[in-house]
Parts: sequence; C-alpha cells; structure tokens
Amino acid sequence: MKNLHHSTAIIEKGAELDEEVSVGAYAYIGPGVKIGKGSVIHHHASVEGYTIMGEKNEVFPFALIGGKTHDLKFTGGKTGLLIEDHNTFREYTSIHPATEDGDFTRIGSHNSILAYSHIAHDCIVGDSLVMSSHSACGGHVVVGNQVNIGWGVGVHQFCNIGTFGMIAACSKVVQDIPPFMLADGSPADVRTINKIGLERSGFTAQELELARKVFKIIYKEGHNKSQALAILEAHECSSSRIIKEVISFARNSSRGLA
Repeated sequence: MKNLHHSTAIIEKGAELDEEVSVGAYAYIGPGVKIGKGSVIHHHASVEGYTIMGEKNEVFPFALIGGKTHDLKFTGGKTGLLIEDHNTFREYTSIHPATEDGDFTRIGSHNSILAYSHIAHDCIVGDSLVMSSHSACGGHVVVGNQVNIGWGVGVHQFCNIGTFGMIAACSKVVQDIPPFMLADGSPADVRTINKIGLERSGFTAQELELARKVFKIIYKEGHNKSQALAILEAHECSSSRIIKEVISFARNSSRGLA
C-alpha cells in the first residue's frame, strides 16, 4: 500500500495509526496517540498526549490536538482526549485533554471547529457542533448536539449549552443556555428560540410553536425557575421532546439559566 506519511513528518514510537491515515509534511504525532482509519493530519499539525481519535477526522495546519491542559491545577498523571468520527479541526484550533489523572475531554462526531477556536480541559462536546472562528469553551463546559457557536464567543467554565442551542457572535456566556434557544449579548441573555436551526433540522411548525411557548413561560411571564418548571410539567404537551428536554436540562443546571 502507498505510504501516506510525508518523509518530514515525525511519528513517535508508540503511536498507533491505521494504515489509511495520511500525515502531511512537518506534522507531529506523539507517542500516546491513536488515530483511526481515513483520518488526515495536514502539514504542520500536531496531535499529542493520550489522544484517541476515531475515523475520518481532519486536522488542518498548525492545529494542536491533545496538548497539555492550561489548567494550573494539573499535577501530572495520564489524562486523555477522546475524539469520535468525522470531525474537522481547522487552522490553529486547540483541544486539550482533562486535568485529573484518568479523566478525559470528550468530543463526539461530525463537529466543525473553525480556525483559532479552543476547547479546554474536561469539556464534553456532543455531535454536529459548528464552532465559528476565534471562539472558546472554558474548562468543564458541556455542549449538546446540533449546537451553533458564533464567531468570537466565550463560554465560561462549567456552563452548559443545550441541544439545538445557538450563541450569537461576540457573546459572553456565563450561565446555562437551555435547549432550542438563541442567546446573544455580553453577558448573554436568551432572546428567542433558535428558529432557523430548528427548521433546518426538520422540526415541525407545531414543535416550533411549542418551543416559543416554552420560551415565554420561562422568560416572559414573570415566573421564577421553580414556577416555570411546574407549569411545563403540567402542560398538556409535557411528554413532547421539546418540553422533556428543557425540563431535564433545567433540573440539572448548576450555574442557573441565562
């Protein structure tokens, strides 16, 4: 089979690469790295640390995947980064492993992490995230599926972003963003539902109307969190995926809802 590794690439002893992994010029692969079938590591990219990467991922030039955590509490040990399949890491992105021995930062599948963006230690990212350029998630951030993070967004440590959420460009997220909602501002406030994102994902007109009702109950009718959740739990559509997802998210929110 044709050698897919450029002669100038550095692949350390101990690294495990499927035979169909392509490694470009001057790329660096560390000794604890495992990379799955069909992945492409472009020139001058680095994959380091205890990083386990699935199939058909693409790492663009000057990205750093698996470099040592920025967390000053790090005292050593084997900390890891788990990446599933079909992810794109564009130029100068950085993804860090966990801080504590035995823990992992986790990235799902079909995510697009655009240039200069950063995902810090101990984050958990679901599937199909679009993270625009120059954005950052602090440590321990949890991002649900089908989320869109706009250009220049900063997400504070330990915040959660619910499934199908959207964060507008240049926002500063300091509290949790519920599922299906669109947040904007510094600090970010929930402004409305993520209508375009939901439509593109096949939600029905009835589901969009229900999402609007949920938004109004939580943000526009003057209820506190407990009152709003009680109303949602008693709603005639409480078994719908919209309301069930929002209730579950809110019940597990530790930083409070934006």
